[in-house]
Amino acid sequence: MGRESSCGPYYQLRTQKGGNCKVGIPPLSSQELTSHLPKRARLVRAPMAQWNDYHHEDEDVDGEERDESEVDYKSTGRDSLVFLVDASKEMFIKGEDEEPSPFDMTMQCVRSVYTSKIISSDKDLVALVFYGTEQSKNPRNSFKHVYIYHDLDSPGARRVQDVDGLRGEKGAQVAGETMGSGNTNLGEALWCCSNLYSDIKLRLSHKRLMIFTCRDTPHGGDSERDRQARTKASDLKETGVVIDLMHLMKTGGFDVSLFFCDVVSPPEDEAELGLQMEPCGKLEDLKKRVRAKEMKKRSVARLNLCLGEGMNVAVGVYITALQARKPNAIKLYRDNNEPVRTKTRLYHTQTGSLLLPSDTKRVQVYAGRQIVMEKDEVDVIKKFSDPGLELIGFKPMERLKLHHHLRSAVFIYPEEELVTGSACVFTALLRRCSVRNVFALCKYTRIRNSPPRFLALVPQREEVDDGQAQIAAPGFHGIFLPYADDIRTLDTPQLPTASEPQVDKMKEIVHKLRFKYRSDAFENPVLQQHYRNLEALALDLMAPEHIEDHTMPNVNMMDQRLGSLAQEFRDLVYPADYNPEGKTGPKRKPAEAAGGAEKKPKLEMSEDELRGHVQKGTLVTIKNTFVPDDSSKYFHVTRDGALVLASSIRTGFTC
Repeated sequence: MGRESSCGPYYQLRTQKGGNCKVGIPPLSSQELTSHLPKRARLVRAPMAQWNDYHHEDEDVDGEERDESEVDYKSTGRDSLVFLVDASKEMFIKGEDEEPSPFDMTMQCVRSVYTSKIISSDKDLVALVFYGTEQSKNPRNSFKHVYIYHDLDSPGARRVQDVDGLRGEKGAQVAGETMGSGNTNLGEALWCCSNLYSDIKLRLSHKRLMIFTCRDTPHGGDSERDRQARTKASDLKETGVVIDLMHLMKTGGFDVSLFFCDVVSPPEDEAELGLQMEPCGKLEDLKKRVRAKEMKKRSVARLNLCLGEGMNVAVGVYITALQARKPNAIKLYRDNNEPVRTKTRLYHTQTGSLLLPSDTKRVQVYAGRQIVMEKDEVDVIKKFSDPGLELIGFKPMERLKLHHHLRSAVFIYPEEELVTGSACVFTALLRRCSVRNVFALCKYTRIRNSPPRFLALVPQREEVDDGQAQIAAPGFHGIFLPYADDIRTLDTPQLPTASEPQVDKMKEIVHKLRFKYRSDAFENPVLQQHYRNLEALALDLMAPEHIEDHTMPNVNMMDQRLGSLAQEFRDLVYPADYNPEGKTGPKRKPAEAAGGAEKKPKLEMSEDELRGHVQKGTLVTIKNTFVPDDSSKYFHVTRDGALVLASSIRTGFTC
């Protein structure tokens, strides 16, 4: 996201007027806001973008988060990314303490992007080009010292294996034998990349080129080559290619102002990160910077924020966090392994004729009758309001409780290109809400025919780190509020309460086990194992890469932190003879526990009586019967306690 926009001397808003803010009353009305804007800063309504280009595919998301998570963008074009990597000798020099070389860091970053593209967006196009090489490999070898390692195409398992071959010390040797290091002409390298884009016949929606280098003066002060590179970079930017610099750490520092500040592209809009002045010294920093650049930020909706009658500003709705899920299974045709496309058609049950959409009706059964409605009538019934955000009022921040958060929030940011002056009014509203510690209550309708929700717009000011890199963007977090019937009153069972010493001891335990939580530090082990299995299958590996499950508790570390606190708490809560690891005693039967019914007495029967029953055929099964010791040669007791004739065991006859 961009920085807080300053309105300048001609666009400064006087937000001090309006006095103290009362609950439910805006600090400034729409008339007061517009009265402080000069004529040249009046809000001009621009035509809203058509958002019919999106279709919904994700059916795995439950609940209301499906509205945002299932938004997918139709193929208005493919994203393309070209890695332009410096192959000079300086790139292969290792850092201090045996840190990886800039070339090795770049290859690891390229591999990470390749694998992420295969998983998330396999239709995107990626290329890998080296410049400053001794060997040349490009169409007709018209560009010297430029080596096209991968053409602009969809990533695959073979390309990941090729990049793996360039990693580590062996990879550096392979790169030296294959490409070598020679003279540098960045202008011809940019020209070669331009030809890669022009040779693609597909429609490209976003074109980006990333330069990886550790040299701030690639041509060593040659002004003619510097001029050619700047000219070719300007031509690329005119064709819509965004050029980014991923500069790496080198001895003596990296001065961007010497050359590359004239080559890279300016931020496309206020949401872009812009040129980072500090070089990347670690692999994780490089990956974060590339990850922030490779994906173009897209809003799930662009809506009007209505502040009052005739006072509308344009805002974009962004998703800040979304639950990661396994991708949906794709059905393939067994003959050619191509994806199967399903089509649904409706036919008349009696005549078998094909039904058109106009031939179908909607039916609602009410009181035993079928109420037939047209599709337009159903749409009118479903429609509550037009898509947009409508300001209702303001509430103090202490009125927003933790249990009001139903789902992940959205982020609201102004869209200046749709309505001129939106950034100024949005900034004024953000500052006043932040100063007065209030949140804005709005009615939110994302798309047509969707039920409205209530949003609490919580202000967030911009935060930057020591390197002036943005940590938190200025804007509003949209918290989805529950309806009245969403909150229930539960009858909690009456349980014994803990004593004050027990509570104090537990507080000490919680304090010892407390740590700073970061959501990105805990990956879903099921998803990670799933993707490792797919990677091993695609790359023909012997076994998938081992993953570490960070969601499991570190028992050893917890024991070290707690020390004797756990035993002290156990002594306070449990009795002295309590053993949590001991085995429990045998359970008594219900009849025994209640002093139950008397046991049935065993029947005693003599041998002669038994023989009489056998001869008469009245002996079928006898249980709980006392058998004389010397009758074992005549009778046999089965496993379930039944008494059978011993001779019948040999003949197969059971009494």
